[in-house]
Parts: sequence; structure tokens; C-alpha cells
Amino acid sequence: MESAYTPDLDYHTALALLEWQVELGADETILETPVNRYEVQPEKPAAVAAVRPGIPPPPVAQPKIDPVQVARQMAAGAGDLVALRGAMAAYEHCELKRGAKSLVFSDGNPAARVMIIGEAPGRDEDREGRPFVGKAGQLLDRMLGAIGMDRRADDPVQAVYISNVLPWRPPQNRDPKPEEIQMLLPFLRRHVELVQPDLVVLMGNISCQAGLGKRGITRLRGQWTEAYGKPAIPMFHPAYLLRSPHAKREAWADLLSLKSRLGG
Repeated sequence: MESAYTPDLDYHTALALLEWQVELGADETILETPVNRYEVQPEKPAAVAAVRPGIPPPPVAQPKIDPVQVARQMAAGAGDLVALRGAMAAYEHCELKRGAKSLVFSDGNPAARVMIIGEAPGRDEDREGRPFVGKAGQLLDRMLGAIGMDRRADDPVQAVYISNVLPWRPPQNRDPKPEEIQMLLPFLRRHVELVQPDLVVLMGNISCQAGLGKRGITRLRGQWTEAYGKPAIPMFHPAYLLRSPHAKREAWADLLSLKSRLGG
């Protein structure tokens, strides 16, 4: 390779060339170590932002909480009905809890052969902390009495056990949202597992949606199916019967089907 050195370069020309290079930004002639321009340089670590006094560091992203998974874990850890009620009371991921007065857990005899699952508490239920205590509850008691059953009975053959899909009253008695049903469903499944009824009654559309994954009570009612691993029959909700007295004929047929299934 031909040397770039020119021995006959005069002083003034060399000085002019040096000044020209300085103007271009050259500030030194050589480095302490040779530089390989073809070598891949390692990436520099990202600079850590300095924390200034009095200024908090940026927030650290928290892992997203799955309310359904939390409910599954809490429900699975409940070994009896008392523990299940305590787990539901400690559950903090349902906004309905914030506006409700009471946790409406259950009523009746947990040793009963029949477990009735309603939809959600209303105003009267929220006030008293028990399911089906308003006008719809009074009608339910009369319906059960017509086939010789009573929520206050000690005999498991005559007794019933009552709960709801949701333990807290939705505002203005609106229908529960799908995400509210999903996050509370693990508690309901565990409820049925602990009670171990022979038969389940799904009262109303919301109860059918939770237990069967579908709605349409006028089409579903009276047809025996399976929910929560138990034989189940959908029925009209008593509140619907108060608004639609003409449907009481079908409700009576469903009650007789329930009595027949119990063997009496």
C-alpha cells in the first residue's frame, strides 16, 4: 500500500491541511488503541433515570388480577358453609358489594333434598339479609306449601334450601352483568358441592344463565336437565308470576313434576 506521507510537503501547506481537518472536527491524530470499524459494537445498557429528591420514582406496573381466578381459589378453600360465607364476605372484586347493605347467603335447611337457586336479592332481601322474603318470597312459600314443602321444615324430605346466583343486590334491581355472574359463579358451584342436594331448581333466566349457560325461561321451564352435577328443573321466578298470573298454570305443572321426581 502506498504511504500517504509526502516528504516534499512544505510547512505552510501542511499547516493549512491541519487547520482544515480541525475545522472538520478532528481533535486528535491517533488513539491509544486501534479501532476496528467493522466490529459489531455491544449495545449499551439503558440509562437508569436518576431519582431526584422529592420526586417519587415512576410506578411499577402491577400484574393484572383475574377476579374469576381469585374467586375459584377462595371458594375451593372453603370447607363448610360457614367458611364459604366468610370467603364471599372477604371477596373484594365485585362492585355490587360496595352498594349493598347485606350479603344474602341462604335460607332454609342445608340438609334439604331440594336446593332452589334464585337470581339476585331485591330491596327486601338486601334489608333482611335472606333470599326470597318480599312479595316474590311469599308467593314462593305458598307454591312450596301446595306440594307439602317448607323452607322452615326440619325434615329434609319436606325442607328446601334457598340461595341466589348473586349474594349482593344490583342497583335499582337491574339484571346482573355477565362478568358479575362469572366472577361469583365459583362460589355458587362450591355452595352446591357443600350442600349436596338431590335436586336443583333454577328459578328465572339469570339462574338458567349461570347454571346452564343459556336463557329463555319460557322455553326451558319444565324440562329436566343437569346443572352443577345435579338433576335440575328450570322454573318461572315468582316475581315473573306476580307480573304474569297467566303463567301460574305452567308453574303448577313444574311443581308437580318436582314432587313426582322426589317420589311423593
